[in-house]
Amino acid sequence: MSSRRSAAEWARSQVHAVCDDPAARLELIARTYHGPIGNAPRHLPFRRAALSFMRWQIGRGVLAPLGAMPPGSPWWRAVNERLMRDGCEAVARSGGMCGTPSSHTVDLWMLFVADPTARTWYRAHNASIASAYLDHRDLACTESRPERFFLNVVLLRVLYAHALVAAPRLALGRLAPAGPFLGDPRLSMTGIFLSLSRVLPDRYPLGDDVAAYVAAEHTVGEMLDYGLIGPRLQQLYEWSADELDEPGLLDCICDGSPTYAWSYSDREVWHPASPAVTIRAVRRILPAN
Repeated sequence: MSSRRSAAEWARSQVHAVCDDPAARLELIARTYHGPIGNAPRHLPFRRAALSFMRWQIGRGVLAPLGAMPPGSPWWRAVNERLMRDGCEAVARSGGMCGTPSSHTVDLWMLFVADPTARTWYRAHNASIASAYLDHRDLACTESRPERFFLNVVLLRVLYAHALVAAPRLALGRLAPAGPFLGDPRLSMTGIFLSLSRVLPDRYPLGDDVAAYVAAEHTVGEMLDYGLIGPRLQQLYEWSADELDEPGLLDCICDGSPTYAWSYSDREVWHPASPAVTIRAVRRILPAN
């Protein structure tokens, strides 16, 4: 790294070099967890969740070049690039490069660099994701209706995983003591809450209507999304907006219904008229506060 270049400039060049190579994107994300000198043992375990999320995106094809057949997703590519850029910029700054941070999310990544804990990782990771969501709402609106539904599901899932660690009472009610363990990104248990392969189809683009995908959702995912997370959504987004310093997240929820690139008039998809027995059981055992 050359100290004469700003950290933001160096990060942009790193991301630009891999933008049309999904495998190289994965390698770049992995390198950021090794730090500026390739030796960051306290940070390395956190790459488990980050790489799992990346591999899932690559598998779906959303990070493929726009000129590929089929092409990747402009929205997914843009959000992924923001996450890579913030991580690279933090590595560059910790390695001695300077310059004004490109956004407040880089400051949160620097807090993670200084103190690698589950909470600091979630704050940095989810702030980058939330900021990218808000910056690229125009691209989200060009996605198909089923894809836009799932963009909301992805967001609520990552926000909820953060709350397991940092606001366990909100996330789990009476089972709050288990939250930090269940949500720790260094542990495989987090996969239950972040495993998007249980939520989203494994192909892109989607061609069917939302109802077909909702009906096909795995039982575990259905219980999580509609039984456990659903009743907490309004509180979850309000807490996340404050925790991540992203007040724009409040524009992504309305009366407990996600509204990111999604009309509030279509809110019935978030509130099944006849919830399954398992969903009703979860709501009864772990009611929202």
